[in-house]
Amino acid sequence: MSTNKFINAYKNANREAVAESEDPQALIMVLLDELLRAMRAYVTILEKEDDAKARKNDNLTRSLTIIYGLQSCLNFEEGGEIAENLFKLYEYSRVQLLDASATGETVGMNAAIQAISDIREAWSMMNLDVQEQSVG
Repeated sequence: MSTNKFINAYKNANREAVAESEDPQALIMVLLDELLRAMRAYVTILEKEDDAKARKNDNLTRSLTIIYGLQSCLNFEEGGEIAENLFKLYEYSRVQLLDASATGETVGMNAAIQAISDIREAWSMMNLDVQEQSVG
């Protein structure tokens, strides 16, 4: 996985140190955090019927790019069913983003945000377990 692609895509995220650390769990956490931030910002803009086209497009593009990056990182050989389920979740989120873009409806987006938040929390717990094992 080339972290340079992610760095170039997320220059404004100021996460270069994590991306270059070669810690895949930390990188996934950063991507999930950025995805959630962009999706929540997009929902807020849609729900307020804000006509800030540039911000709306920026958050939509950012979300779709991160989803693509997360899907591209999946290792289906080693990840098996988990990788397949993550791919489906990311794909669901992508479809919800595109649907919200077309209709302005945010119910599906909110469901996708909740599901990704749950995955992010699971990653966080895994990261804590790994840190505890390396200390102990």
